[in-house]
Amino acid sequence: MAKKILTTPIKAEDLEDIRIGDVIYLTGHITTCRDVAHRRLIEGGRELPVDVNGGAILHAGPIIRPLGNDKYEMVSVGPTTSMRMEKFEKEFIKHTGVKLIVGKGGMGKETMEGCKIYKALHCVFPAGCAVIAAKCVEEIESANWKDLGMPETLWTCRVHELGPLIVSIDANGNNLFEKNKVIFNERKEKVSEEICKEVRFIK
Repeated sequence: MAKKILTTPIKAEDLEDIRIGDVIYLTGHITTCRDVAHRRLIEGGRELPVDVNGGAILHAGPIIRPLGNDKYEMVSVGPTTSMRMEKFEKEFIKHTGVKLIVGKGGMGKETMEGCKIYKALHCVFPAGCAVIAAKCVEEIESANWKDLGMPETLWTCRVHELGPLIVSIDANGNNLFEKNKVIFNERKEKVSEEICKEVRFIK
Protein backbone atom coordinates (compact mmCIF):
# COMPACT_ATOMS: atom_id res chain seq x y z
CA MET A 1 0.00 0.00 0.00
CA ALA A 2 1.34 3.43 -0.95
CA LYS A 3 2.18 5.83 1.85
CA LYS A 4 -0.55 8.48 2.09
CA ILE A 5 0.93 11.97 2.31
CA LEU A 6 -1.17 15.13 2.42
CA THR A 7 0.56 18.30 1.32
CA THR A 8 -0.68 21.78 2.20
CA PRO A 9 -2.61 23.56 0.85
CA ILE A 10 -5.14 20.75 1.08
CA LYS A 11 -8.23 20.64 -1.15
CA ALA A 12 -11.53 18.90 -0.41
CA GLU A 13 -10.89 16.43 -3.22
CA ASP A 14 -7.62 15.39 -1.55
CA LEU A 15 -9.70 13.92 1.28
CA GLU A 16 -12.23 11.96 -0.76
CA ASP A 17 -10.50 8.57 -0.58
CA ILE A 18 -9.33 8.88 3.03
CA ARG A 19 -11.29 6.87 5.59
CA ILE A 20 -11.30 6.48 9.36
CA GLY A 21 -8.50 4.22 10.51
CA ASP A 22 -6.23 5.23 7.64
CA VAL A 23 -2.70 6.33 8.51
CA ILE A 24 -1.50 9.48 6.78
CA TYR A 25 1.42 11.91 6.94
CA LEU A 26 1.56 15.67 6.49
CA THR A 27 4.08 17.70 4.53
CA GLY A 28 3.86 21.48 4.33
CA HIS A 29 2.67 23.73 7.14
CA ILE A 30 0.88 23.20 10.43
CA THR A 31 0.05 25.72 13.18
CA THR A 32 -0.30 24.85 16.86
CA CYS A 33 -3.71 26.05 18.02
CA ARG A 34 -5.23 25.33 21.42
CA ASP A 35 -8.02 26.45 23.74
CA VAL A 36 -7.40 30.17 23.98
CA ALA A 37 -6.86 30.69 20.25
CA HIS A 38 -10.13 28.88 19.52
CA ARG A 39 -11.90 31.00 22.12
CA ARG A 40 -10.43 34.23 20.81
CA LEU A 41 -11.70 33.46 17.33
CA ILE A 42 -15.13 32.02 18.11
CA GLU A 43 -16.15 33.88 21.27
CA GLY A 44 -14.01 36.98 20.94
CA GLY A 45 -14.40 37.52 17.21
CA ARG A 46 -10.68 38.06 16.69
CA GLU A 47 -9.33 36.86 13.36
CA LEU A 48 -6.39 34.48 13.47
CA PRO A 49 -3.14 36.27 12.59
CA VAL A 50 -2.16 33.33 10.39
CA ASP A 51 -4.05 31.94 7.40
CA VAL A 52 -4.96 28.26 7.87
CA ASN A 53 -7.37 28.03 4.93
CA GLY A 54 -6.54 24.70 3.28
CA GLY A 55 -4.04 24.15 6.04
CA ALA A 56 -3.58 22.19 9.25
CA ILE A 57 -3.70 22.90 12.97
CA LEU A 58 -2.25 20.93 15.85
CA HIS A 59 -3.85 20.80 19.30
CA ALA A 60 -0.56 21.05 21.17
CA GLY A 61 1.42 23.13 23.63
CA PRO A 62 5.00 22.67 22.47
CA ILE A 63 8.30 23.25 24.21
CA ILE A 64 10.28 25.82 22.24
CA ARG A 65 13.92 26.88 22.47
CA PRO A 66 14.52 30.55 21.52
CA LEU A 67 17.56 30.96 19.28
CA GLY A 68 17.54 34.77 19.12
CA ASN A 69 16.62 37.14 16.28
CA ASP A 70 13.04 35.81 16.29
CA LYS A 71 14.24 32.31 15.49
CA TYR A 72 13.04 29.26 17.41
CA GLU A 73 13.71 25.55 17.64
CA MET A 74 11.09 22.89 18.31
CA VAL A 75 12.16 20.74 21.24
CA SER A 76 9.00 18.75 21.91
CA VAL A 77 5.46 18.93 20.51
CA GLY A 78 3.07 16.38 21.95
CA PRO A 79 -0.66 16.62 21.19
CA THR A 80 -3.12 17.80 23.82
CA THR A 81 -6.65 16.46 24.35
CA SER A 82 -8.73 17.44 21.33
CA MET A 83 -12.08 17.13 23.13
CA ARG A 84 -11.33 20.39 24.94
CA MET A 85 -11.86 22.15 21.61
CA GLU A 86 -15.06 20.28 20.75
CA LYS A 87 -17.45 23.16 21.47
CA PHE A 88 -15.49 25.44 19.12
CA GLU A 89 -14.29 23.15 16.34
CA LYS A 90 -17.28 23.12 13.97
CA GLU A 91 -17.37 26.92 13.82
CA PHE A 92 -13.58 27.03 13.67
CA ILE A 93 -13.57 24.78 10.58
CA LYS A 94 -16.32 26.85 8.97
CA HIS A 95 -14.64 30.17 9.68
CA THR A 96 -11.04 29.32 8.85
CA GLY A 97 -11.30 26.70 6.10
CA VAL A 98 -8.83 24.44 7.91
CA LYS A 99 -8.69 20.96 6.37
CA LEU A 100 -6.67 18.92 8.86
CA ILE A 101 -6.94 18.94 12.65
CA VAL A 102 -4.44 16.90 14.65
CA GLY A 103 -4.64 16.15 18.34
CA LYS A 104 -4.97 13.48 21.03
CA GLY A 105 -8.05 11.34 21.55
CA GLY A 106 -11.36 11.58 19.77
CA MET A 107 -13.80 14.41 19.16
CA GLY A 108 -17.59 14.52 19.17
CA LYS A 109 -20.74 15.24 17.21
CA GLU A 110 -20.04 18.91 16.47
CA THR A 111 -16.66 18.17 14.96
CA MET A 112 -18.12 15.26 13.02
CA GLU A 113 -20.68 17.62 11.48
CA GLY A 114 -18.03 20.24 10.78
CA CYS A 115 -15.79 17.72 9.01
CA LYS A 116 -18.71 16.41 6.94
CA ILE A 117 -20.16 19.78 5.91
CA TYR A 118 -16.90 21.65 5.30
CA LYS A 119 -14.74 18.66 4.28
CA ALA A 120 -11.99 18.27 6.84
CA LEU A 121 -10.27 15.53 8.85
CA HIS A 122 -9.48 15.02 12.49
CA CYS A 123 -6.43 12.85 13.11
CA VAL A 124 -4.77 11.44 16.19
CA PHE A 125 -1.03 11.64 16.68
CA PRO A 126 0.19 8.88 19.04
CA ALA A 127 0.66 10.12 22.60
CA GLY A 128 4.14 9.89 24.09
CA CYS A 129 5.89 10.64 20.79
CA ALA A 130 6.42 14.38 21.23
CA VAL A 131 10.12 14.28 20.41
CA ILE A 132 9.45 12.26 17.26
CA ALA A 133 6.94 14.89 16.17
CA ALA A 134 9.48 17.64 16.85
CA LYS A 135 11.97 15.92 14.54
CA CYS A 136 9.44 16.27 11.70
CA VAL A 137 9.56 20.07 12.11
CA GLU A 138 12.01 21.51 9.61
CA GLU A 139 11.56 25.11 10.75
CA ILE A 140 9.32 27.30 12.89
CA GLU A 141 8.44 30.00 10.39
CA SER A 142 6.39 32.33 12.59
CA ALA A 143 5.05 32.86 16.10
CA ASN A 144 1.81 34.76 16.71
CA TRP A 145 -0.11 35.74 19.85
CA LYS A 146 3.02 35.29 21.96
CA ASP A 147 1.23 37.20 24.73
CA LEU A 148 -0.57 33.92 25.48
CA GLY A 149 2.65 32.22 26.57
CA MET A 150 4.58 29.36 25.00
CA PRO A 151 1.87 26.64 25.10
CA GLU A 152 -0.87 28.81 23.58
CA THR A 153 1.20 30.74 21.03
CA LEU A 154 0.38 30.02 17.40
CA TRP A 155 3.58 28.37 16.19
CA THR A 156 3.51 27.92 12.41
CA CYS A 157 5.86 25.15 11.38
CA ARG A 158 7.12 23.72 8.13
CA VAL A 159 7.01 19.95 8.47
CA HIS A 160 8.07 16.94 6.44
CA GLU A 161 5.98 13.77 6.71
CA LEU A 162 4.62 14.57 10.15
CA GLY A 163 3.06 11.39 11.43
CA PRO A 164 1.85 8.75 11.73
CA LEU A 165 -1.55 10.43 11.90
CA ILE A 166 -4.50 8.10 12.44
CA VAL A 167 -7.72 9.38 10.86
CA SER A 168 -10.37 9.48 13.60
CA ILE A 169 -12.99 11.57 11.74
CA ASP A 170 -13.12 11.56 7.95
CA ALA A 171 -14.66 14.03 5.50
CA ASN A 172 -17.90 12.02 5.52
CA GLY A 173 -18.30 12.58 9.25
CA ASN A 174 -17.50 8.99 10.24
CA ASN A 175 -15.94 8.69 13.70
CA LEU A 176 -13.46 5.90 14.48
CA PHE A 177 -13.79 6.31 18.26
CA GLU A 178 -17.60 6.10 18.16
CA LYS A 179 -17.46 3.08 15.86
CA ASN A 180 -15.01 1.34 18.17
CA LYS A 181 -17.21 2.05 21.21
CA VAL A 182 -19.99 0.00 19.63
CA ILE A 183 -17.63 -2.88 18.83
CA PHE A 184 -15.98 -2.82 22.26
CA ASN A 185 -19.34 -2.71 24.07
CA GLU A 186 -20.52 -5.75 22.12
CA ARG A 187 -17.36 -7.60 23.09
CA LYS A 188 -17.72 -6.47 26.69
CA GLU A 189 -21.24 -7.89 26.97
CA LYS A 190 -20.11 -11.29 25.70
CA VAL A 191 -17.07 -11.40 28.00
CA SER A 192 -19.11 -10.22 30.97
CA GLU A 193 -21.67 -12.94 30.38
CA GLU A 194 -18.97 -15.61 30.35
CA ILE A 195 -17.31 -14.27 33.50
CA CYS A 196 -20.63 -14.16 35.35
CA LYS A 197 -21.17 -17.87 34.59
CA GLU A 198 -17.82 -18.72 36.18
CA VAL A 199 -18.36 -16.66 39.33
CA ARG A 200 -22.08 -17.28 39.81
CA PHE A 201 -21.33 -18.84 43.22
CA ILE A 202 -20.31 -15.41 44.52
CA LYS A 203 -23.17 -13.52 46.19
